[in-house]
Amino acid sequence: MKRYQGLKKAVLVLSILVITESILLLNLWISRPKKIPKAPSVIKGKIAIVIDDWGYNLNNLDILGQIKYPLTASILPNLNYSRAVSGELHKRGLEIILHLPMEPHEKFRLEKNTIMTSMDEPTIRKIIMQDLESVTYVSGVSNHMGSKATEDLRTMGIIFKELKKRHLYFLDSLVSSESLCFDLADKIHLRFAKRDIFLDNQEESNYIKGQIHKLKTRANVYGQAIGIGHDRKITLEVLKEVMPEIEKEGYKFVFVSELVK
Repeated sequence: MKRYQGLKKAVLVLSILVITESILLLNLWISRPKKIPKAPSVIKGKIAIVIDDWGYNLNNLDILGQIKYPLTASILPNLNYSRAVSGELHKRGLEIILHLPMEPHEKFRLEKNTIMTSMDEPTIRKIIMQDLESVTYVSGVSNHMGSKATEDLRTMGIIFKELKKRHLYFLDSLVSSESLCFDLADKIHLRFAKRDIFLDNQEESNYIKGQIHKLKTRANVYGQAIGIGHDRKITLEVLKEVMPEIEKEGYKFVFVSELVK
């Protein structure tokens, strides 16, 4: 009888332990952190920022190193720092394009070996070849000045034929409303993009921020936008400040090569 009662007590204790453990496990399961499903991230628009006129010096490399977003660097050829800066910026992960000097309507401050509409085809091709040797890691080409050249079908035809042969895209800086570049690129199936907003025609931070806001608005409406600034400390400082904020708003920064068509 005593043995039977002892067995009953043991079973009772064991049952209590099992029930207690079950209750604890149930409470743990109920109180576990809930996984909240992430809403799919919606990109409001893609933005490419181009920084023109690298090659004169190395002054702004420090501030550039503080910008952790994709940038496209447009480098002038045949300057003291053209080759050095193209190598350094490529090493830092920037996309490199050649900023090809072309004839403007105004005849002042022309760069060495500016392509003129009066030049013959061999001369134009030779300049392009020399310029591409001066700037390394090139993915594409943009026009430096060139308000007259980009209106000239013969000149741009020679340039575009050379770029297509070399598998390079063309970014029209769009310094003339009469530019023929879009139609010509479309006709010969050259990869092409055009500038939407100039960011720093005025070297003042509030103005630059206002231009970036216009760029952001355009990206929201059309899905993408390309802005061009210059190798200036104030431009890079503003970009360093606002690019993280713009990314948080849902915009994605990309290289120009992602936006060419």
